[in-house]
Amino acid sequence: MNERDLGDRRFYRAEQEASFAQSNVPQTPQTQHPAYRLAFNDTEFLLREELRPVRFQLELLKPEMLLEEAGVGSTLVMYGSARIPPPEAVDTALEGAKDLPDDEKIVVERLAAKAKYYAEAYKLARLVSEKSIIENGQRQFVICSGGGPSIMEAANRGASDAGAESLGLNIVLPHEQAPNPYVTPYLSFQFHYFALRKMHFLLRAKAVAVFPGGFGTFDEFFELLTLIQTGKMKPIPILLFGKDFWTRVIDFEALAEEGTINKKDLELFTWCEDAEDAWDHIREFYELD
Repeated sequence: MNERDLGDRRFYRAEQEASFAQSNVPQTPQTQHPAYRLAFNDTEFLLREELRPVRFQLELLKPEMLLEEAGVGSTLVMYGSARIPPPEAVDTALEGAKDLPDDEKIVVERLAAKAKYYAEAYKLARLVSEKSIIENGQRQFVICSGGGPSIMEAANRGASDAGAESLGLNIVLPHEQAPNPYVTPYLSFQFHYFALRKMHFLLRAKAVAVFPGGFGTFDEFFELLTLIQTGKMKPIPILLFGKDFWTRVIDFEALAEEGTINKKDLELFTWCEDAEDAWDHIREFYELD
C-alpha cells in the first residue's frame, strides 16, 4: 500500500482482514473459541435461526451481482418437468417398461410421448441463443432454467450447442441433485430458499416458456400469472407449450365460467406447440426485427 497515494484505500478489504485473522494468531483459549471468529467468517454463526434475514439478503445479492457483472440484461426463462426423457432415450425407456405393471407402463409411455417437448425446448433455446441480441451493452434473452434434468437440460443444452452461455438456478433438495452439464459454470447458482430462487427467475425475465410439468412447474407458472394479473409485474410473453396436456390437467375455461378469474385473464398466456411460434410471439411483442 502506498500511503501517499490519494486514490488508495485507507481501510483493508474484508478478505485481507480475514487473512490477518488466520495468520500468526497465538493459540490460546480465547483465540480458539468460536466467539473470537470474525462474524462474516463464522459459518456456524451465519446459520443460526436469527440470521435468516441476512441469508435471504445474501441469496438475493449474490446472483444479482454476478449476473450484472456477466452483462446479463434479460432472460428467456424455461419451466418444465424434470421427468420427460430426451428423444434419444425414448426407446430405452419403453423397452424397460415392458415388464412393468400396466399402470406404471402407461406412465412411462405418457412421459415418452412428451419427449417432443424436450425437442421443442432445445430448439427454442438454440434459436433464441443464435440471435445473440445485444442491447445497451448487455446480452438479452439469455436462456435461464432451473438447472436440472429433462426440460431444464434441454434449455441449457440448446443454448450450449448454439455456442451461448446460459443460467441454471438450482435448489438444495433432500435427495441428490446437481446442475445439468450444459449450464455455464459461472452462471450456475444454488439456492436454499425457493422464494429467492423464484424471484431470480423473474427479475430479468423478458419472456417465459412453460412446458408440461408437475408441482414445481405449476407453482412457478401460477405465481407468474398471479403477479401479472394483480399488476405487480408488467406483462411479458408467457408461452404455454402442450395444449392437450394443460387443458387435461387444468380447466382454464371453467375458472372463467365460475367467475374466479376474468375471461380476459386467459389472454395472459399464449398457446404454443413449436419453437418458431414461440419466437414469433416474442419478436412481435417486443417489435424486434
